[in-house]
Amino acid sequence: TFNCQSITNMVWAYAKVVPIEGHSAHLKKQLFDTAARSAIQRIDTFKPQELSNMVWSYAKSGHLAPKLFDAIALQSAKSLKKIKYSPQAISNMVWAYAKAGHSTPELFDSISQVAIKQMNVFNSQTISNILWAYTKAGHSAPDLFDSASLYAIKKVDTFTSQNLANTVWAYATMEQSAPDLFDAVSQSVLKRDLLTTFNSQAISNTVWAYAKAGHTAPELFDAASQSAIEQINAFNSQAISNTVWAYTKAGHPAPKLFNAVVESNAIKKRMEEESS
Repeated sequence: TFNCQSITNMVWAYAKVVPIEGHSAHLKKQLFDTAARSAIQRIDTFKPQELSNMVWSYAKSGHLAPKLFDAIALQSAKSLKKIKYSPQAISNMVWAYAKAGHSTPELFDSISQVAIKQMNVFNSQTISNILWAYTKAGHSAPDLFDSASLYAIKKVDTFTSQNLANTVWAYATMEQSAPDLFDAVSQSVLKRDLLTTFNSQAISNTVWAYAKAGHTAPELFDAASQSAIEQINAFNSQAISNTVWAYTKAGHPAPKLFNAVVESNAIKKRMEEESS
């Protein structure tokens, strides 16, 4: 008989490997279904990290297990009041529920309260992941976002380009005002010359966030325009649409960028015509 740790380790291992196809995929599905049923029966014996790793593994694998997610949410909401969850456990748990699209408002409310108290020990990755998760889940947590902004500002130079893009995207999407954070992010990006490391999606999300929030950042927009031009062919239609909207909404002139968009679209159209 597998114990809690063995069940967790098993599904975690399968979640980490390359996607499995064919007959092996069917066996993997059976394994995940069996593990879910077994875990539910003894859910109150799982440790916080095991609960977190379980939902992370299922979300990562794209394996739906609503009954398991409900059981873990209920158990975690209770245990959060008595047991200290690590920053990693908190981050993985909210990420998993958001990624799986599994609504659990009571758990997110409980985690928000705990996260605020522990925010001083959260690193930049954890802060970014939690903000992304609450935004993806559409779960309003203004106190959590206020607390996160204060600590994000202090640690802004430790954020990766992707973390910064996700962070401002989260605040803009949730319509949570954080002008000091937006200033700090802009300054950090320019100071560290990070736009050279932004991919097309990160550039698009960042300028969209500043425009959506109504936060002016002319130097950032100038630098973002240049980076966007250099990798314009990597932009998909949604990223291009969001980027053009952002510059228009912000009232920030970018004629070279707009010309690059037109030229790129023309090239793509010719390539499609030639291949048809």
